[in-house]
Amino acid sequence: MTSTQDWFLEDFEEGQVFLSQGRTITETDLVTFAGWSWDTNPVHTDAVATADGRFGGPIAHGVLGLSVAMGLASRLGVFEACSIALLGIDEWRFHAPVRVGDTVRCRVTILDVRRTSAGDSGVLRRRFELMDTRDAIVQSGRIDLLVAARPGS
Repeated sequence: MTSTQDWFLEDFEEGQVFLSQGRTITETDLVTFAGWSWDTNPVHTDAVATADGRFGGPIAHGVLGLSVAMGLASRLGVFEACSIALLGIDEWRFHAPVRVGDTVRCRVTILDVRRTSAGDSGVLRRRFELMDTRDAIVQSGRIDLLVAARPGS
């Protein structure tokens, strides 16, 4: 689901929805994320200790889900050419666990498009929803982006 054109501020409008391809979360993802983040909490890394626990096995780190959502959104191809800067992550919520074997997708909805006073860029207010295999929203929040306007506009 990638775009074949370069997108700019003028190509976005309130209400647009983009849906990413799927990505299956693996045990390797959890182990790798634990290694580079140093977050080795047993809820993410210990299958034996978590087997009889609240989640019935290890779950993905919350920030791993956020990172995957960002990666899935980048693969859409609509934000890459125009991105200037990530402006913030707001109101991010973890609604349900992401488990090994879940195939997640990311839905990005454009909430608002506003040109900056300089005129050469604008702000996209975007709602991200990370959905699991059953299309249940497992994480959500706003991730705003500063984007370039079309040259000469």
